[in-house]
Amino acid sequence: MEALNAHEFDRMAEFIHDELAKNGRPVTRDDVIAELKGHGDAVPDFTWRVRDVAIDGNRVAARLFNKGTPAKEWFGVAPTGETIEYAEYSFHKVRDVTDASTS
Repeated sequence: MEALNAHEFDRMAEFIHDELAKNGRPVTRDDVIAELKGHGDAVPDFTWRVRDVAIDGNRVAARLFNKGTPAKEWFGVAPTGETIEYAEYSFHKVRDVTDASTS
C-alpha cells in the first residue's frame, strides 16, 4: 500500500506475479502497472486505504477506501475539483511466495 500511495507503480513488479487473472480474464503484470499509471495520471492525489483484510490459506480479501481528485475525466467523472471517495473490494490468490528469511 505504501508503494501504491507513493505512486511507485513500477515497484508492483515486487508484489504482482507476471501472469494473473483479473475479473476472470488473463492479464500481465505490465497490464496492471499500465492501468495503475493511468489512475495516477488522471487522479494525481489518488490514495488507497485498507479498512479490512481477511486471509484464508492462500486467499486474501480486502476492503479499501479510495480517494482522490480527478485532474482529467476518469471513469466518466469530470475533473470538477471535487474529491471523490469510494469503496473497493479486492480478492487475491497468493502463489509463488519466496520466504525472504531464507534468501
